[in-house]
Amino acid sequence: MSLILGIESSCDETAAALVTSERRILAHRLAGQEAAHRPYGGVVPEIAARAHVEILPELIEQVLHEGQVELAEVDAIAATAGPGLIGGVMVGLVTAKGLALAANKPLVAVNHLEGHALSPMLSSPDLKFPYLLLLVSGGHCQLLLVAGVGRYRRLATTIDDAAGEAFDKTAKLLGLGFPGGPAVERAAAGGDPQAVPLPRPLVGSGEPHFSFAGLKSAVLRAKESGRYSNADIAASFQQAVVDCFLDRTRLALEAADGATALVVAGGVAANAEVRTALKALAAGHGLPFVAPPLWLCTDNAAMIGWAGALRFDAGLVDGLDAPARARWPLDPEAEKARGAGVKA
Repeated sequence: MSLILGIESSCDETAAALVTSERRILAHRLAGQEAAHRPYGGVVPEIAARAHVEILPELIEQVLHEGQVELAEVDAIAATAGPGLIGGVMVGLVTAKGLALAANKPLVAVNHLEGHALSPMLSSPDLKFPYLLLLVSGGHCQLLLVAGVGRYRRLATTIDDAAGEAFDKTAKLLGLGFPGGPAVERAAAGGDPQAVPLPRPLVGSGEPHFSFAGLKSAVLRAKESGRYSNADIAASFQQAVVDCFLDRTRLALEAADGATALVVAGGVAANAEVRTALKALAAGHGLPFVAPPLWLCTDNAAMIGWAGALRFDAGLVDGLDAPARARWPLDPEAEKARGAGVKA
């Protein structure tokens, strides 16, 4: 059994955790920054990085104390090395490097997306490779065939905005507050998902990739028209996103021969309507549906520690020269998506 100290600081959540390769979470601490970013309606990178600097050492001390573990007793130190806001990524990775050097421990530089991709296995021991993963977060929207640790085949990605970003921008346009995803979901609960005629970008086209920029623009036009309530716009937007997920995931299921399950992960995976729709889709294809508990969907250090444990056990450790990366694809060999820019 390996014991890993995990560190996460890629966006606006500062987190540390102690995780074993036997799926035990000995301790986990997380500090959010919602109050600091709320006046701006979104995450301000400089504010986020400074907050990580201030709180991370304390969180690490807390998890070691709570887990009744000395730093010398951990087998390795894992930290998010990207992708993410580069300032925040650097804070966590440099901290991990310092601890690894001081304690003479191996460093595991974890891809944040791999943390999300493997997180369902932490809470679902029966989940086996390969599985089809819909990875949906603030910065990413991808369909991946997860064949093993470090082995990913990208089937689809976003050619412009990610679904989580669209949720955040919709919340800002409607004045619903920050963070946007939960705010839109709450507002949608009181609305009619058929009230506003919003587009479903690329649905029915056979295109494997996602696009949400046009949907955001349609939300803006609906709001400016003054014809619809915020609740109806939120509900209609949420339904449009779900319809896009279902259309693209159906295509991916046809291409993912041998998939053992349909899995969803990432912050948007916490949305109840998304989960319900994907569960029904999986059942229609005779596959189990797997989603992490809600707290494992959003950014956290337990998933980084878990991914670190799997990589450490596989002999995949890194030197102290491991770089911090703003962008880091899980499948670097994937063909660039049509029309996509840097998010391809």
